[in-house]
Amino acid sequence: MLVSPHGSVGLKPLLLPPQEAEEARRLASSFEHKIEMTSRELSDLLMLGMGAYTPLDGFMSYRDWQGVCEEMKTSAGVFWPIPITLSVNEEFANKIKIGDDVALTDDIGRIYGQITIQEKYQIDKAIECNAVFGTVDTNHPGVAKVMEQGAYNLSGPVKVFDEGDYPKKYKGLYMRPAETRALFDKNGWSSVAAFQTRNPMHRSHEHLAKIAIEICDGLLIHQVLGALKPGDIPAEVRVDAIDALVKNYFVPGTAIQAGYPIEMRYAGPREALLHAVFRQNFGCSHLVVGRDHAGVGDYYGPFDAHKIFDEIPKGCMETQPLKIDIAFYSYKCGGMATGRTCPSEQNERLNISGTRLREMFANKENVPAEFSRPEVVAVLQSYYDNLSQAG
Repeated sequence: MLVSPHGSVGLKPLLLPPQEAEEARRLASSFEHKIEMTSRELSDLLMLGMGAYTPLDGFMSYRDWQGVCEEMKTSAGVFWPIPITLSVNEEFANKIKIGDDVALTDDIGRIYGQITIQEKYQIDKAIECNAVFGTVDTNHPGVAKVMEQGAYNLSGPVKVFDEGDYPKKYKGLYMRPAETRALFDKNGWSSVAAFQTRNPMHRSHEHLAKIAIEICDGLLIHQVLGALKPGDIPAEVRVDAIDALVKNYFVPGTAIQAGYPIEMRYAGPREALLHAVFRQNFGCSHLVVGRDHAGVGDYYGPFDAHKIFDEIPKGCMETQPLKIDIAFYSYKCGGMATGRTCPSEQNERLNISGTRLREMFANKENVPAEFSRPEVVAVLQSYYDNLSQAG
């Protein structure tokens, strides 16, 4: 049996059925007020829509925000590690009233849903940044996003009308929690590990993924489809690279690739917890947590995301971490290994990272087979060649 949805007896998708959504959109287009969401807020709305943020019913209240920052739980006592909020400037906040229905749009005016305003409140952004990111340094991309928010947060339940271009653009890849759960059931899987990725999978990723397959019935390779930071490889290229890897180097029927619309916050340990929470909604019993999970720069230690799972209350969620040491190619042991499985010295290891892989392509270096599979390299080489020609 699959794990239960988080904090709920069932999934709570907030996406309206098509006909009801069309009628709601027409009505919302006539609302007096509309909010242009940031890309992060839009991604959170889509996660609410598909049921990935079960049991939330909308953007958080002040008590929810405070509880999540201070104790990682909502005012209802549900474990939740990162605030899910919607912000506006003071001028807009002064225009709207409690009880108003407000349309939610993207930056070109496309209406994605609506919120019924229950509260408008101000926060101390430094408190949120220190709690979630462990820093107020605006060089951190997640901190910068929070600091750029409007002065007021709005809370209230939402209705979602639209999932944008994701279902069509990523047909067969874009899967809602109800769909992954149905697929796991069809495969006869009861224990499923999620492998979070925003990069093509190199040999270290492959090694971690196969450890997870040894432990669980199956693996969900879960691609970030939302906005990333500059320099990251586009989702469609990553998808092709991972397809090539799975086709050639995984036993058929052991791994599924899917995508979801979140925007990364790069919150390190706290984001690792969020990844586990919503993977429970997708039906995953485990989350692979490797080196510097969801980190950026040197803001977090390589195993801070491992440690935080030991600091949260037992039983606060069902999905558990698969903590795996740093993986590398060992010339001493003659294959992929970790610090727990191979006694090689640093000079006997090939340390593998997405950053180093991008450097190799940028510098036109040969990528050794110990670093990345040739089929994956071919996909990425084509992408970088096209970039060079376009430039």
